[in-house]
Amino acid sequence: MLKIISTTDVGFFASIITSFQAENPALSVDYITVSTAELMRAHRSEMTQVLPDWARWRDHVFALTQEPAAIVINKAAFAGLDIPQSRQELISVLRDHPDRFRDRVGTYDLRISGVGYLFATQDARMSEVFWRLAEVMGALGIHLYCCSSEMIDDVASGRIAVAYNVLGSYAWVRSDVQEKIAIIQPHDFTTVMLRTALIPAASAQPDLAGLFVDHLIRVTWTGTPPGNARFPQIEPLILRKDAALRPIRLRPGLLVYLDRLKRAAFLRAWESAILQR
Repeated sequence: MLKIISTTDVGFFASIITSFQAENPALSVDYITVSTAELMRAHRSEMTQVLPDWARWRDHVFALTQEPAAIVINKAAFAGLDIPQSRQELISVLRDHPDRFRDRVGTYDLRISGVGYLFATQDARMSEVFWRLAEVMGALGIHLYCCSSEMIDDVASGRIAVAYNVLGSYAWVRSDVQEKIAIIQPHDFTTVMLRTALIPAASAQPDLAGLFVDHLIRVTWTGTPPGNARFPQIEPLILRKDAALRPIRLRPGLLVYLDRLKRAAFLRAWESAILQR
């Protein structure tokens, strides 16, 4: 049995697991979804060498997707207004129309969402505009979420008008709500998460785990994904096409904000801006 512990919703991963089992019919798969806040062994193969340097770290961590953090809005809520294309434009429209957007903005609850905390810390490193936006959203009253899917549902229903830092991949595959929402990659900068895989040092079956990692790399990098795969396809040259994209690099610097004291200080500042209590 192959045991997979993942932060990805099973609906996004099911087709890849199914295609792996089709190639290895004797294997069963136990897939466990956990929060990113809950969660190495080196692996080198012909497939891992396909990855460019920026997409792997020391043969321990391997990038599988490029997923922009997006702003998702309810089109009806912005009727008669220009749709914001940057954080500053979003700040302006929220400030200019407080009655329209009061109690109708949402984002991740950084205290419980690992990906939300990751996006926020990277945004804050990139520009002070993150903190100005947090203060504006906080002043209007804000809904805090654990997950992108819930934010998308509430934007589509009209419960909220704006969701900030939603996983774009989760929004793009929602064909049932595309007429109701707009998905924006901010042109000032767009933070891009690299969804990754690793093999724990304590893995009971590292060879089997390596076989699955190779399968993941093959279906996400070589242009042969299962027909109904819901992951965004890797585009190695996409950073040359769009200068606004800012990928979160796989390097030890990512650990900075996991330091207990730094995390506590960041969350205090965020709570002050977003909760304003």
